[in-house]
Amino acid sequence: MVFVPDSSPDPTPTTEPLAVAALETERHVAASGWDQNPRVFALVDTAALAAAEPQLAASLTGDADRAPGALTAIEQEDLPRTAKLESLLGRMAWPETVDGVALAVERIVIPPGAERDLPEDPDTAVDALAAHPQREDVRLLVAVHRDGRAVCLLRQRANDRDDRVATGEDIAPGLVHALRATLED
Repeated sequence: MVFVPDSSPDPTPTTEPLAVAALETERHVAASGWDQNPRVFALVDTAALAAAEPQLAASLTGDADRAPGALTAIEQEDLPRTAKLESLLGRMAWPETVDGVALAVERIVIPPGAERDLPEDPDTAVDALAAHPQREDVRLLVAVHRDGRAVCLLRQRANDRDDRVATGEDIAPGLVHALRATLED
């Protein structure tokens, strides 16, 4: 499913194509609320997509859509169910027509040092995390490009607003590495 952002004035503070695509994709995911399964998006060159799919060209009206190197996110639906994200990513590979990939995933975080009090059994540890009084629910959106660029976004459930999304390159280095691996030949 290709999603086209609305054409209202863009509050995105950047023009870098990967960052724009990541922010638009994160907002798209956020519109569906919390407690979602992981979501994966292929990032393709918008101009190439418009040339290949002329019926989409009319819906690509924003300045960001016409910018050189602009990227469009295409959600990968019907992903296989798996309990381990690493297993899902380990089975992914992308054709050359895909310039990048984005992953949205929710996580529970607790303060540094609190993990030492977690039970060793993984199932019991998950239950303890869910019940931890200082737990924080977050959603990560990690986007990587074939050329090596990466953008990580972090939204906290407690501060669930578009203007409170943290951005950085190193928020989730393990996910950046795993997504880059899906783009390698």
